[in-house]
Amino acid sequence: MAFLRLLEGIRFPALNWVMQLITYCGEELVFMVAALVIFWCINKREGYYILSVGFIGTILSQFLKLLCRIPRPWVVDPDFTIVESARAGATGYSFPSGHTQNAIGTFGGVARWTRHKGLRWAMIVLAVLVSFSRMYLGVHTPLDVGVGFLIAVVLVLALYPVLRKSEKDPKVMYVFLGVMMLISVGYVLFVNLYHFPADLDPENYAEGVKNSYSLLGALLGLALSYHLDETRFHFDESAPLLGQILKVVLGLILIVGIRAGLKPLLALISDGLYWNAVRYFCMVVFAGIVWPRTFSWFQKIGRKQ
Repeated sequence: MAFLRLLEGIRFPALNWVMQLITYCGEELVFMVAALVIFWCINKREGYYILSVGFIGTILSQFLKLLCRIPRPWVVDPDFTIVESARAGATGYSFPSGHTQNAIGTFGGVARWTRHKGLRWAMIVLAVLVSFSRMYLGVHTPLDVGVGFLIAVVLVLALYPVLRKSEKDPKVMYVFLGVMMLISVGYVLFVNLYHFPADLDPENYAEGVKNSYSLLGALLGLALSYHLDETRFHFDESAPLLGQILKVVLGLILIVGIRAGLKPLLALISDGLYWNAVRYFCMVVFAGIVWPRTFSWFQKIGRKQ
């Protein structure tokens, strides 16, 4: 807490606003948008890489949150104050930092994949700034941030050669997806079978269960999308700039619509959290298979005749 106290003493409104803006870059929405832009418009293999780092990192992060159950800094020390604008995005247990893991996984993954030195350094700086912002805002301790940082860096470095190798040998990707599936199933079993202590916060537990099914559904969708793209569709990421912009904007709107629209429909069948697997499966299949079937049309938009 000593370091957080030090940062608490140097806060002022303008810097608070800047740090709040930076910390948004670690949100799940930013990860989703960045991964889909890369997957749809730049290099789908790199998209698989960013998504894989994000999915596995999230599973590990969620597992540690429920296993360790470390409260937020202001709960540990009621006299400690945080930047209030950050409170809404600081839900659940504190350890490890999910924003840090997201930022390092997303921007670090881009930095590892790209050969453009300027972009690489920009991504590294942004990832470090997001990590620092979590401590400046008072919502995470250095331990929270450090472990989230470490998880993501290890995944970024460890998964890079695997995804690169899969470019030449698709079987490597099938094995990798199988391993990811086992990890996801293991997390589902953990949240459902582990005997948690009586002091477990019910909201945090419900969020963990929900995330376990969401991640499993997303991974099943990713596996199906990869298989169909390898064996049947082979979509092309290229398009003129106007086509790329429309492709991303319309695609994101439709995915958000699927995410929001399926929730009440599935709730009519059952209120079980396991329906999140179906919802996220549909979202990923749409993003990986259905929407790319329209890309030939976007390749004509903005092209000079």
